[in-house]
Amino acid sequence: MLKEFREFAVKGNVVDMAVGIIIGGAFGTIVKSLVSDVMMPPIGLLLGGVDFSDLFLVLKGDGTFKTVAEAANAGAVTINYGLFLNNVISFIIVAFAVFLLVKSINKLKKQEEEKPAEVTTKDCPRCFSSIPLKATRCPCCTSDIG
Repeated sequence: MLKEFREFAVKGNVVDMAVGIIIGGAFGTIVKSLVSDVMMPPIGLLLGGVDFSDLFLVLKGDGTFKTVAEAANAGAVTINYGLFLNNVISFIIVAFAVFLLVKSINKLKKQEEEKPAEVTTKDCPRCFSSIPLKATRCPCCTSDIG
């Protein structure tokens, strides 16, 4: 059983999947930073200084809170729709990046499929049979090929 597991674990697909998951996690961190640190501040500024991460609705709790952290520390129950908006924007960015990646891969595959096959044969000038390019004599009619 251990031998079977080792064979499964070292197959190319499993290793490729593991690498993809690790790179995906790192990419997620970059996208999260891009959304929260680069994109959301200008969008919030355009919308009148709104910080999406601090948009929330208090369901249960006493007092007025300026941030989600203040509400959480006070034990208030909140709906954090600003954080949800950040996550939706992050998802859209990741989905668009994946779309561009898949589109470019498909374009490369299509170009590879459109390449003409390498010519490996030629026609005999006497009997018109197909012979290898390096042939000096036709195997069908035995005539010399110059």
